[in-house]
Amino acid sequence: MELNTACECFSALSQASRLEVLKRLVQAGPRGEAAGGIAEGLGVPAPTMSFHLKELERAGMIASRREGRRVIYAADYGGIRNLVDFLLADCCAGDRRLCGPYIIKEQAS
Repeated sequence: MELNTACECFSALSQASRLEVLKRLVQAGPRGEAAGGIAEGLGVPAPTMSFHLKELERAGMIASRREGRRVIYAADYGGIRNLVDFLLADCCAGDRRLCGPYIIKEQAS
């Protein structure tokens, strides 16, 4: 992940409602949840929720699919993992005893 892409992700997550949406969708698993259910569950008006969902999707944190007339949103676990990998790529100067599986870049021997 490039720095600019990471900045877009953090920008999308820097708003409380969007962070709540992402947490809710991570908990929902791959089946996701309808946009209306998310809005109702978080007490956010539908037009506002639509804006937040589009921002998260643009940043690669969630994905959408149509089921009839409903739009279902789900966490994009690959996108989330890319952000985590970006953050932890140089974790603990590569000391696997401290960071375990989060070491992304292999150290040259």
